[in-house]
Amino acid sequence: MTLSRRFSKFLLPIMGALALSACGINSVPTAEEAAKAKWADVQAQYQRRSNLVGNLVATVKAAGKQEQDTLVRVTEARAKATSVQVSAADLSDPAKVAQFQQAQAQLSQGLGRLLASVEAYPDLKSNENYLSLQSQLEGTENRIAVAIRDYNAAVQDYNTRIRTFPDAIGAKIIHGSKPMTPFQATTPGAEEAPKVDFGN
Repeated sequence: MTLSRRFSKFLLPIMGALALSACGINSVPTAEEAAKAKWADVQAQYQRRSNLVGNLVATVKAAGKQEQDTLVRVTEARAKATSVQVSAADLSDPAKVAQFQQAQAQLSQGLGRLLASVEAYPDLKSNENYLSLQSQLEGTENRIAVAIRDYNAAVQDYNTRIRTFPDAIGAKIIHGSKPMTPFQATTPGAEEAPKVDFGN
């Protein structure tokens, strides 16, 4: 066996491994898992908001009996928002992601109405529990915006990776990858956090 044949036998497996690594064998699942982790962050922030809304409703309820209708709507929207779950496996289903987005948007709208109605209660606006909840809610809305931005960036990276050469080869042949659905605003202005400034 000549030296060149021995060298080619040694070099062939290395070249094959390099070719496979350039075809999305590792990069596609890595990008997919990154997007799923970012989705988990989005869900965690919405759950945090849901928990805060429950406390906010209780605080406002104690101070303003006249706002019962608004409180009922917010409570119902919160229940619906927490009942709509989208798992990581559902991220390639635009209908399921849209259903989750709509439920969250309804809660945002109800929450906005509730917060606006608080203006009629000066005592509530100076209540320590209320002020703390207001601050936490504002922070959570900002965290939601960041989590959605990070998720959309991870989805863009994954979707680009599975559609471009050479990763598209491994994405289609080995992984059977499907594009993931980015999070989009479902109502005008829904991409912006509700304003929670009460003129304090």
